[in-house]
Amino acid sequence: MNAPTPESLERHEPLVDLIIAVHTAERAIERAVGSVLRGTAAPVRVTVVCHGVDPALIEARLGPLADDPRVRLLPFTDGIPSPTGPFNHGLDAATARFTATLGSDDELLSGAIDSWLAVQRRFSADVVIPRVGLAEGPASLRTPPTRPFRARNLDGARDRLAYRTQQLGLVSRERFPDLRLTPGLRTGEDIEYGLKLWFSGARIAFDRRGPAYWGHQDATDRISMSARPVAEEFAFLDAAIDPGWIASLTRAQRVGVAVKMIRTHLMAGLSSRLMSSEITAPDRNALAEIARRLVAVAPEALEIISRRDARILQMIVAGTPNQDTLRAELAIRTDYRRADNLLSASPLRLLHREAPVRFLTALALTP
Repeated sequence: MNAPTPESLERHEPLVDLIIAVHTAERAIERAVGSVLRGTAAPVRVTVVCHGVDPALIEARLGPLADDPRVRLLPFTDGIPSPTGPFNHGLDAATARFTATLGSDDELLSGAIDSWLAVQRRFSADVVIPRVGLAEGPASLRTPPTRPFRARNLDGARDRLAYRTQQLGLVSRERFPDLRLTPGLRTGEDIEYGLKLWFSGARIAFDRRGPAYWGHQDATDRISMSARPVAEEFAFLDAAIDPGWIASLTRAQRVGVAVKMIRTHLMAGLSSRLMSSEITAPDRNALAEIARRLVAVAPEALEIISRRDARILQMIVAGTPNQDTLRAELAIRTDYRRADNLLSASPLRLLHREAPVRFLTALALTP
């Protein structure tokens, strides 16, 4: 695929501003930037926000790529170990019709942005969701688990969009001029951003078959991977389930948000601690409060989740769970040969879109 020449870029403003935040010169930033420049025919600008790191070090790491007119380096320092500040700084500096983001150690498969733009034009979309794969894992993350084969006019609740926590594809600046990552967080900063995209009523499309966003897990200094107390890990809830915003959602939307957060965030937070050590009293109390807050968003979530997840949730809410029992339940909660993992807590909710049977079916049909 031929990249735009410097002369063509001088005549055309970028159509897409792609933002990369880099926190250290140890990251393979040349892989990320190079994948965009080599694989995109549309007018694109790659903004590398140098977060607390000397731009000269990043320029040296980029080598000849730094001389490409489609690349700009922006210095940014806020003293906060979070990707929020630099990504928001890049969004503030964007002028293109669409924005997108890319991790500093990730890459785009050739033609990804051009494919997203083709989907956008075909469906007049405000947001285009990309496929996401992992170089060191599954070929596809299979999220969001939409209605089978659905690619256009996606609905936040009916297409379970909340399961795509981070939006990495195209976002219209005209439709979302002020939407930013949640400031002040070290992790979970993209959850409020994603939810407000998915439940905005915007026109959302899914590039189900195009080249993927390709994630890498070879960095050893990821900010979001460092251990932290439960209260800090779940600090994103204050913004993500803000009572004023939650009240604006329909009942179906509230259910979608609550079930997703219970099924993924809460269970993952519990499992990551129990499988390596005992849960401390502060973490146990924080988990109980988080569980109560999520159930309050949509009480019927307790009937929709699997029998096993409902038992785990009730033990957490009680505040003094038997940790050996919890460990045993968590160890088999994704073994879908077991009825308690397939059946909803209430038989009347068996065929609810968020209940295990329909959720897992949609997941299997997601590319």
